[in-house]
Amino acid sequence: MSEPTGPTTDSTVEEPSPPPTDGTVEDTDPPQDPGAEAHVPDGPGGRYHEPDLRRMVRLNLRPIASPLPLGFYTVAIASTVTSCLQIGIIPAADRQAVALTILPAFALQLVVSILAFGARDVIAATLMASFAGTWLANALVTASDAAGGSRVLGVLNLVFTVFAALMASVAAPKRALWLVLVIAVPRYLVAGLAGVTGVGWIGHASGAVGLLLAAVAMYVAYALMLEDLRGKEILPIGRSGPAHNAVEGDLRFQLRDLERHPGVRRTL
Repeated sequence: MSEPTGPTTDSTVEEPSPPPTDGTVEDTDPPQDPGAEAHVPDGPGGRYHEPDLRRMVRLNLRPIASPLPLGFYTVAIASTVTSCLQIGIIPAADRQAVALTILPAFALQLVVSILAFGARDVIAATLMASFAGTWLANALVTASDAAGGSRVLGVLNLVFTVFAALMASVAAPKRALWLVLVIAVPRYLVAGLAGVTGVGWIGHASGAVGLLLAAVAMYVAYALMLEDLRGKEILPIGRSGPAHNAVEGDLRFQLRDLERHPGVRRTL
């Protein structure tokens, strides 16, 4: 009598095939989604790289308070002190006291520059760092009363005039910063001529233009501070183009071409 046959189970286990001995590596990557982009090999036998990494990369942006009011207030205060020395309101015998007074402007504007670099504003950061350098040079030379210091500072101011003019040519959309640069160009030009020539009345003219620069910088600092506090423009600043869109645009505009910005791209 034959026994009924039922479903049978195969208890044998297939042994894994031994690894190849010819140096090749078996492709064990999981199957990819047909809609995903293919991996691109980096040369024969090289690594595989994903051509589009935007889905795999996360960038963290940290909002900060605008450092520009502090930078422009520093310009206004330091310019007022040095201009009063040039005009004669502060006697020449008090030069060392003036030098010690403007020395902190170097540290303050250096901090502003570092924060502006972190905020991705290369124009403001470069300008504030350059101002910091001029305050440091003026303070050290004036305090030490070095021989030929006036002529050396005169050459420095003339070079800074060229720099300020170049900066003004690209800072037009940032109207407030551009206005400060427009006043800074004649101020440093006249100060440079006064240092090189040693003519007294040119020094007095430089001091007068310096007071005008201080007034403009004070207005810009106050306007920017009000804007940051109220979240909207209170006093006219005159932004245009990309500078206007940076303040009035949405988040999509702020993050445009972010992968090409310094700190994200591979090189500067």
